[in-house]
Amino acid sequence: MHLISAALPAADLALPAVAVPTPRRTLAKRLWRGQATDGTEFGFQLERPLQNGDTVWADGRARYVIEQTPEPVLAIPLSLTPELAAVTGWAIGNLHCPISAENGRILTPDEPGLKQALTRMGIVFSEATEVFRAHRFSEFSHSH
Repeated sequence: MHLISAALPAADLALPAVAVPTPRRTLAKRLWRGQATDGTEFGFQLERPLQNGDTVWADGRARYVIEQTPEPVLAIPLSLTPELAAVTGWAIGNLHCPISAENGRILTPDEPGLKQALTRMGIVFSEATEVFRAHRFSEFSHSH
């Protein structure tokens, strides 16, 4: 087992990539174990959480890359009326759900409480299985 304390600062991109499939919630942790698709095992004792695409180990044959696994999500189109947009924002925020705003839609993890609230309020959404990457507040704010 290889012990990993941080992502590699640079990796030889000419080496073939071997995925280390990892759920989003695990990526937020600092202590965990993972296994690459070729069976190589890793122990993670991190100062900072890893992110999708981070290379965590390399040898002369391959580089091992974190690959966030898809999860159930709710997709809400952004073509809402101002009233529905406000209610949608309130429902997501009230339940403290993380979001990703992209490609004319909002993605959020598939949470039963949010699904019930959206249905009750008549807000259209669809269910999918995708890689979910939550936006941080700092990505939306601008410094003046």
